Amino acid sequence: MGMTMTQKILAAHAGLETVAAGQLIEAGLDLVLGNDITSPVAIKEMEKMKVDGVFDKDKIALVPDHFVPNKDIKSAEHCKCVREFAYRNEITNYFEVGEMGIEHALLPEKGLVVAGDVVIGADSHTCTYGALGAFSTGVGSTDMAAGMATGKAWFKVPGAIKVVLTGSLPRWVSGKDVILHLIGKIGVDGALYKSLEFTGDGVSSLNMDDRFTIANMAIEAGAKNGIFPVDAQAASYMKEHSAKTPVVYEADEDAVYDEKIEIDLSALRPTVAFPHLPENTKTIDEITEDIRIDQVVIGSCTNGRIEDIRCAAGILQGKHVAKGVRCIVIPATQSIYLQAMEEGLLKIFIEAGAVVSTPTCGPCLGGYMGVLAAGERCVSTTNRNFVGRMGHVDSEIYLASPAVAAASAVTGKISWPGEL
Repeated sequence: MGMTMTQKILAAHAGLETVAAGQLIEAGLDLVLGNDITSPVAIKEMEKMKVDGVFDKDKIALVPDHFVPNKDIKSAEHCKCVREFAYRNEITNYFEVGEMGIEHALLPEKGLVVAGDVVIGADSHTCTYGALGAFSTGVGSTDMAAGMATGKAWFKVPGAIKVVLTGSLPRWVSGKDVILHLIGKIGVDGALYKSLEFTGDGVSSLNMDDRFTIANMAIEAGAKNGIFPVDAQAASYMKEHSAKTPVVYEADEDAVYDEKIEIDLSALRPTVAFPHLPENTKTIDEITEDIRIDQVVIGSCTNGRIEDIRCAAGILQGKHVAKGVRCIVIPATQSIYLQAMEEGLLKIFIEAGAVVSTPTCGPCLGGYMGVLAAGERCVSTTNRNFVGRMGHVDSEIYLASPAVAAASAVTGKISWPGEL
């Protein structure tokens, strides 16, 4: 029986010739990730274990990014805990303010993940790195602690859904629309504990930022991970960013899939997820009423990369944010921030009446830099729109692409660039 791409990676890291869906395995880890919210819990668990140090100081990444720069005393204490642990254990990949970025944009940029790796992170959107052909998945802080101590983790081998992409995206449609379309089609539990394996000739038409966005939100369909084949574009990205040697795996011809879904990229339209689940999707053509908004957030681990920033700036150039709307732009890393500055994009945002933040997860989880009050509506390029996710339980979040978010900031209601 053949194996999927994910199953091949897990078999190799478990030292097994083959694995099958549902099988329990212990696999070696190439990287363990934690942030300022999840790492302190893991560190305390390690102290209970009475473990002497970490398994490999080069294979742990600690990225304070959620409430950083610190928003209050509690967040400062959390970061202090992580900082002292990193210094005590000489963690190579600890990223302080001024170096750090939003973790899932930062790690690929720094070359810490390549194809064939097995990565766990105490953050659910660790599945982002599947864009590079790696197996990466979110875990709890206790599993993170065990991973830092032993360099191993237990997995139940996931089954898989084969997502065949054909054609290419039309103008103003991006990776965010692809994944929202898929989640709208199968639901938030449609891929529960399965691998979403993207394939087809349409993959080559997606840029890396599109792929990162799609893999990032695999978890919103309940998936264990999302993964893309390694083509020339992915190989070029890894060569540019990493000194590590990728190991490329391909699914067997007779690999077993639980389901096959076909998506014609050329037929997609700008898509918005309405409150309060990512599966509540409507295309821009299906939105018949005016939905007035109070805030727009452009950023996050989903859509804070340079292509996202360029797209939003291109729409806002020469225009102004609507009266009464707050538009917050958050480049995902220092490098992206610098690139946006050098390209003049930050000037465009400021002249349009938007504000630009240092890299932070901030508003995505209702932390800071854009918390919503009761009754307020936000169009956001983030990944979740659960009740109270971005602030008050009576606020509303509409998930969308940077193109839709920027256009909505201009009109003051949910819009797309074709309306401007």
